[in-house]
Amino acid sequence: MSPPLLKLGAVLSTMAMISNWMSQTLPSLVGLNTTRITTSDSLTQISPKEGWQVYSSAQDPDGRCICTVVAPEQNLCSRDAKSRQLRQLLEKVQNMSQSIEVLNLRTQRDFQYVLKMETQMKGLKAKFRQIEDDRKTLMTKHFQELKEKMDELLPLIPVLEQYKTDAKLITQFKEEIRNLSTVLTGIQEEIGAYDYEELHQRVVNLETRLRDCMKKLTCGKLMKITGPITVKISGTRFGAWMTDPLASEKNNRVWYMDGYTNNKIVREYKSVADFVSGAESRTYNLPFKWAGTNHVVYNGSLYFNKYQSNIIIKYSFDTGRVLAQRSLEYAGFHNVYPYTWGGFSDIDLMADEIGLWAVYATNQNAGNIVISQLNQDTLEVLKSWSTGYPKRSAGESFMICGTLYVTNSHLTGAKVYYSYSTKTSTYEYTDIPFHNQYFHISMLDYNARDRALYAWNNGHQVLFNVTLFHIIKTEDDT
Repeated sequence: MSPPLLKLGAVLSTMAMISNWMSQTLPSLVGLNTTRITTSDSLTQISPKEGWQVYSSAQDPDGRCICTVVAPEQNLCSRDAKSRQLRQLLEKVQNMSQSIEVLNLRTQRDFQYVLKMETQMKGLKAKFRQIEDDRKTLMTKHFQELKEKMDELLPLIPVLEQYKTDAKLITQFKEEIRNLSTVLTGIQEEIGAYDYEELHQRVVNLETRLRDCMKKLTCGKLMKITGPITVKISGTRFGAWMTDPLASEKNNRVWYMDGYTNNKIVREYKSVADFVSGAESRTYNLPFKWAGTNHVVYNGSLYFNKYQSNIIIKYSFDTGRVLAQRSLEYAGFHNVYPYTWGGFSDIDLMADEIGLWAVYATNQNAGNIVISQLNQDTLEVLKSWSTGYPKRSAGESFMICGTLYVTNSHLTGAKVYYSYSTKTSTYEYTDIPFHNQYFHISMLDYNARDRALYAWNNGHQVLFNVTLFHIIKTEDDT
């Protein structure tokens, strides 16, 4: 690109940035676009005075849980928050105004260059037409050189036209910024003069109280599943991958177990980034082959079903030794009561906010699902619940906050169809769809730390975000 085009390209790029800010960021700052939170019809909306409502649904780029909170109405704090927002908005508008002024100076300076260039081009074009009409009187060589120069300048014509249009847009932006500043000043006068540092401190205190409240928030009811996010494509059609829900924030190790049988190799990665790039950090050779894909890593140990048995194994990654093993009484195994896709998925081990669980079926329960809470150290069954849902009719299942959620299929059209609460020993039929993008799910497990579902979908390792509904009682509740 010639220097004039480079110079104009830089200005047009800056124009695009300003236009994007005006069209997207500015409306959100002045409150023209808002986010609405909806709940299921079966859930009763709570008035602000009764308590907090919290929707936790996703992760930020660092993998931390994001919770959206609807707090009780408090006029003073609400007013403080608006004041803080106003101050931030004024600062942003001032910064943008300064940027507009700088851009305007550049525009005016370069615009003179554009006009001069445009005049030269028009003159050159007229001259060229004259020469072309009388080209028989000139030497062919000189005519060809002049024609080539004109061809090089032709692409600049539409650029110059666009530049003139954008120069007018700069003037419009200046006027809009000036009007917005006037409006904000009027709002500030209506609110009155406040000590913004004091208001800022109040908002900080409120945020601290909210964080303390969120620490107490652990359980909720599944409302929605979104995604998936494809993390990697690897391995066979069936397998499992997972992280430890009890690991520290700095510990983001990933474990990878390909296949549902005839394998004892567990691959470890220091982070999800290493997992995606294939930078393996360690390999474990288990003492026994596993069955199925329904393993779980919990508090530094791997829990899996020993091949061709109903024995559960607890294996320590730190010591490389089996810490415990126990037979799960009456549990079917080796494709007696698998999920619909088969693969020796008779015994499904999982963890949630409450602890360690085993989901399986027995002859005594007519092949229907049994839920057992396990002691993580000894693997002893602490308590069991017998459901009426046939294990062979389930596509996959996972536990969240002591409630088992069962999908109706592992293929296209899958949805969470049934749930059973161990807290109330009751069940209900649900209708929570999710996108089975690769058409064959052979592993679906909830991770309480990430507030996400880990899935193995036809050789794709994917993540689903979940939306949970919470109610937190306030001190005023009796």
